[in-house]
Amino acid sequence: MQAGKPVLYSYFRSSCSWRVRIALALKGIDYETVPINLIKDGGQQLAIVEYLEETRPIPRLLPQDAQKRAIVRMISDLIASGIQPLQNLSVLKQLGQENQIPWAQKAITSGFTALEKILQSTAGKYCVGDEVSMADVCLVPQVANAERFKVDVSQYPTISHINKALLALDAFQVSHPSRQPDTPAELRT
Repeated sequence: MQAGKPVLYSYFRSSCSWRVRIALALKGIDYETVPINLIKDGGQQLAIVEYLEETRPIPRLLPQDAQKRAIVRMISDLIASGIQPLQNLSVLKQLGQENQIPWAQKAITSGFTALEKILQSTAGKYCVGDEVSMADVCLVPQVANAERFKVDVSQYPTISHINKALLALDAFQVSHPSRQPDTPAELRT
């Protein structure tokens, strides 16, 4: 990002784009959105969030405590690299229409089972204690993906509780896919 207003090339439903929109909103950074029609999500969003953290450290998305910072990164990586890529459109297209939902459900359920166990020992109000972190920025879009693929999220009470608390925050509301300039009219709220 150069001096001036940053530009985010974004697709309304992309969980990767959503993670960056949340981070920008949390940090109060005004940006321009250039909608693009993504066929496949990219993996650079955590690098963007880390860049924002290094260049605009307030509010912090990575804890000062090294151990907590490592936990935040581990949870973020689990979601952004271990769960989310398995339900990308490019992957699902390879499976055939009839196999897409079962595949996505299996990938999410497997990932959420591991994530729920981790969060039971790290969570406070949010993923790691009571401060919003990069892990939370990753969690909310993944829960939305789970709901889109009809995964029963209620079987993950820690994930559900954290997600509900995060969705009450303004940054998570303004960055929501239903509020983006390229959101189709029938999906807007």
